[in-house]
Amino acid sequence: MIPIAKPHLTEHDAQAAYDAIMSGWITQGPRVSEFEEKFALYTGAKHAVAVSNCTTGLHLAMIVAGIKAGDEVICPSMSYIATANSIMYVGATPIFAEVHPETYNLDVSDVERRITSKTKAVLLVHQIGMPADIDAFAALCKKHNLILIEDAACAAGSSYKGKKIGSHSDLVCFSFHPRKVISTGDGGMVTTNNDAYAERMKLLRQHGMSVNAGARHGATKIIFEDHLEVAYNYRMTDIQAAVGIQQLAKLDWIVEERRKIAQRYLNELSDIDCIRLPREEEGYFTNWQSFSIYLKESAPLSRNELMQALLDKGVASRRGVMTSHRETAYKTICAGLELPQTEDACDRSIIIPLFVPMSDEDVSTVIHQLRSLLV
Repeated sequence: MIPIAKPHLTEHDAQAAYDAIMSGWITQGPRVSEFEEKFALYTGAKHAVAVSNCTTGLHLAMIVAGIKAGDEVICPSMSYIATANSIMYVGATPIFAEVHPETYNLDVSDVERRITSKTKAVLLVHQIGMPADIDAFAALCKKHNLILIEDAACAAGSSYKGKKIGSHSDLVCFSFHPRKVISTGDGGMVTTNNDAYAERMKLLRQHGMSVNAGARHGATKIIFEDHLEVAYNYRMTDIQAAVGIQQLAKLDWIVEERRKIAQRYLNELSDIDCIRLPREEEGYFTNWQSFSIYLKESAPLSRNELMQALLDKGVASRRGVMTSHRETAYKTICAGLELPQTEDACDRSIIIPLFVPMSDEDVSTVIHQLRSLLV
């Protein structure tokens, strides 16, 4: 079976985790600080704040941005449910907007139509690693006095107009889940150029403690911490950070290898008339976290039939990115909501295998099986 994805973890990553364990400092500590410094340098952001996962990062982003009960935040429904959940965590309401049918990223015109007096922010997702049009949304948010938050869960290593994702906005949240381009098992990072945001997120992730563990450890006199506000345990461990440092060092190489595989798909599937392939616009640079194929109405198989046929031939696939407004958890608050472009993009698309290292033989098998079923 050719899997849909798998993390690129090696003996060097395992050794880094081992060294962290043997150091005796395994929770949030010096390796977390090192990972933060290197990730900030990589993205070009002033600060990077490590957290337990991207969802907790999004939650903290909502808090420091001042989003609260009664507010509305516009976001795509076509995203993993954590995007919408992070808005709900602070008592605000997610307002789902349409995505562009070819990029699966938010449609800026539809977002503007949904702005009300209650709208406080736009949560922009870089879907499957393909950068969204950050400048267009930054201009929109400036026009309407809104906060722009980026859900870059899939976008580590992607760039927009020559700058790495993570440096354009004051709150950008990344994931290191095993399905992502680099992984720490789980884990996340929030980048920001705002000093106050960085300071408060570091406070909130560690129970609101006034003194961190590093300061206590290095102190020559006794220190008693105070807990300054009700907060959370959203810390990353030093074990995860040790792996993250190793993963970050090879991120650009991993992206380069992923782009080679994606280019083969683009080259060798482009003549199949019944599908639409993803397109990378000029000035956009994607890490190809996932490769999605859209089935036109002329396709000889339905989405589900194609997925089953591929599975029968030893090729895993996944449905297109989910739609949160059709999940049970959101059906009540989204009653009557129709997002035809979003629903069509979800229901007619599949994600095919793409990972590093993926052998030429496996890539050829995926291409062959798709051609045999669709041509």
